[in-house]
Amino acid sequence: MKMKEYLDVLPEIQQALDSNKPVVALESTILSHGMPYPENVSFAAEVEKVVRAEGAVPATTALIDGRVKVGLTPAELEVMCKAENVGKVSRRDMATYLAVKKTGATTVATTMICAAMAGIKVFATGGIGGVHRHGESTMDVSADLQELKQTPVAVVCAGAKQILDIGRTLEYLETMGVPVLGNGTSDFPAFYCRKSGFGVDHAAKDEAEIAKIIKTKWELDLQGGVLIGNPIPEEYALDFDYMEGVINQALAEADEKGIRGKDITPFLLARVKEITHGVSFASNVQLAYNNARVAAKIAKALCAIS
Repeated sequence: MKMKEYLDVLPEIQQALDSNKPVVALESTILSHGMPYPENVSFAAEVEKVVRAEGAVPATTALIDGRVKVGLTPAELEVMCKAENVGKVSRRDMATYLAVKKTGATTVATTMICAAMAGIKVFATGGIGGVHRHGESTMDVSADLQELKQTPVAVVCAGAKQILDIGRTLEYLETMGVPVLGNGTSDFPAFYCRKSGFGVDHAAKDEAEIAKIIKTKWELDLQGGVLIGNPIPEEYALDFDYMEGVINQALAEADEKGIRGKDITPFLLARVKEITHGVSFASNVQLAYNNARVAAKIAKALCAIS
């Protein structure tokens, strides 16, 4: 297919895929738009180390010089972390960025596309996008949800970001036929918090059971991905009611400033970090490591039964 002509896969990753060894895709938006430099360099190294510790190969994705990069060299990783003229790329932007050779960080949706192009089945992120609060009137719905409907990649996350309307996000996923699994939980996580008050479709007992469900879905030729809600570790979890107050304050400020569209999530996360004096950021980092760890275990279990 023509799309392969745009694809660069690091040799280590391609060798692992050819040998049925576990690979975990990682996004670059968290590096370019979610963390300051040089803290993001340390984070990138650590999250890859977490994946390797579980016996899997990490594959960070990005769009650089007209190429879809699956796995980054140290120099390419530095480019994404410095984030100079690095855009935030979702599905709608992908063709433009590749055609005009702009540098782009991959969101959940675009990372899923890149992973599927390379044949990677499991992807670890922080939290998915979803239906924004008041989305029923603004129609502000993340492209992540449509991507989960159509692209065959399993996504491990700490639930949906608490800045979103989690109930409507889950309703949307149900309509799109996306299975929502809980990793050892019956309650869908809310990013900084272990529980949102909304249930998952199935509380899986462990990563091996999750892998079996994923394999069965694809063997049935059911389109699209699987979403795995993986709660933030207890010691880093924040109080739900406290975070609701913080988020409502940040939302009010965004409304006053007229911030909308793709700019709203970075603004809200940055403002939440400021209001919580960095506590929310520390939690964000830890949940990302935890998701990478679980994704590697799922990828390993998938390889074992494939």
